[in-house]
Amino acid sequence: NFVYTKVLQMKIRQLIIFGVFIGISALIYWRLTANQKPRISTEKEKNTRAYVPILMVKNTKKTVQLSAYGQINPSLEFDISFEVQGKLEQGAKQLKAGMKFQKGQVLYTVNRDEAFYTLNARKTQLSNLIINALPDVELDYPSEKSKWLNFMNGLKPEQLMPNLPKFTTEKERMFFTSRTIVAEYYNIKSLEARMEKYYYIAPFNGTITEVFTEPGALAGPGVRIAKITKTGDFEVKVPISIKNLAQFKSENQATFLDNSGEIIGTGKIIRISDVVNQNTQSIDVYYSIRPNSDATIYNGMFLDVKIKQKTSAPSFVIPRMAMQDEKVQLLVQNKITERNVQVIGSKPDSIFVTGLQDGESVLIERTEIKDESQKIIGIKR
Repeated sequence: NFVYTKVLQMKIRQLIIFGVFIGISALIYWRLTANQKPRISTEKEKNTRAYVPILMVKNTKKTVQLSAYGQINPSLEFDISFEVQGKLEQGAKQLKAGMKFQKGQVLYTVNRDEAFYTLNARKTQLSNLIINALPDVELDYPSEKSKWLNFMNGLKPEQLMPNLPKFTTEKERMFFTSRTIVAEYYNIKSLEARMEKYYYIAPFNGTITEVFTEPGALAGPGVRIAKITKTGDFEVKVPISIKNLAQFKSENQATFLDNSGEIIGTGKIIRISDVVNQNTQSIDVYYSIRPNSDATIYNGMFLDVKIKQKTSAPSFVIPRMAMQDEKVQLLVQNKITERNVQVIGSKPDSIFVTGLQDGESVLIERTEIKDESQKIIGIKR
């Protein structure tokens, strides 16, 4: 009995230890399970939600500012060249790129010695023709002799041709024409007119922008000597997109800013090209420019061009990054949808659009949602 009692007590003790072990294991499992459930729930909730910044739409009518860019060009610019051929000579002063000149100055000349001698030879030939005709004039037209003598005495090398005497009768005209005197007179007048082409006189106050040929070289038709521009008379060439052209035309006036954002002048449209640039789909609009008293403008300078225009329809301002292909993203019932909008104006970092309703939520930047089951939560900015 004693042995039986001892065995029974050992089994009871083992059962108690086993029971305690089971209880402790159950308690540990319960604690672990209790701690894990909230974490799983939180992770699941986190994976089914996404947060995006939004703006609440509130349309208003406002004055918008359209912008473009332009470049200052001279209103008048062309190449110097000569119609006659000869050795190029220096004019009033040696000309280099950047030098200024005044209207009426002789910029370049072409050596005209040969042409001058040819002209005087033709004058001498005309004098001989008149001398040979004088005996017949004295017989048939004695009263006209003095005017032809005076004309012949006026044929001097250093002077321009005097005017051809007026014919008293048709018979007198036919006589001098038959003696080739009239034809020779007009040949000499043609040579005199050609002599003026040996000089290039400045047609305006301007600046030499490029020099292609130096004095001493051979000048002639098609040979570029230099490029000149008119001083103080500029225009601004502005490429305008076709969709904005009507707005720029209706406003007509524009404000010009330099690369630091300072206003340097204003201007008006002076002409509009009717040719579309195939690469940019823009049309060149040319503005006059009136610089401010404290501003200096230069040929080739790039400017920002801005016009103000009051919108005819309510519009809303959104960041540029919010639109792509003229579409914006809206948050509707925790889902993202897209809608087409129309751009009616712009700023450097934002645009004015129509097509949105008051109270709608528009995303500030484009967002790509890969999981369609996600719940999108908007955060107002």
